[in-house]
Amino acid sequence: MDKFMERAVELAVKNVQEGGQPFGAVLVKDDNMIAEGVNELHKVYDVSGHAELLAIRRAQEQLQTNDLSGYTMYASGEPCAMCLTAMYFAGIEKVFYCAEVEDAAAAGLEKSKMIYEDLKKSKEERTISMIRMPLNKGQENPMKLWAERS
Repeated sequence: MDKFMERAVELAVKNVQEGGQPFGAVLVKDDNMIAEGVNELHKVYDVSGHAELLAIRRAQEQLQTNDLSGYTMYASGEPCAMCLTAMYFAGIEKVFYCAEVEDAAAAGLEKSKMIYEDLKKSKEERTISMIRMPLNKGQENPMKLWAERS
């Protein structure tokens, strides 16, 4: 097993031993570990406190950039939709993982699998109601403002 994946799994095991979930992540560039994280939901009561997101946040803060193009994520488990989306936004180009979402579901962590399945559905069929509300007449349009600024 690759040294970075070994580290991600090591972080996940330690996190379980400390009362957390079995997820660890290591962000790498040019064969150097840049940042790491574990799921911290049990410590900070923040559903976005996932291993991959924390590694991304730490790297971006340390490097003062939002662009992580050329970086690789190593994760003990297949990233959830939220973490994967963050990787898209950050420009991360490759992800290695051990356990699949089906493995997590079998271990009692079903949300990732459920969310991936829900996202395949049309907006109208999803578990969360998505209702578009247009701007009020005369209200400034933030998207138009952004487009004009660019």
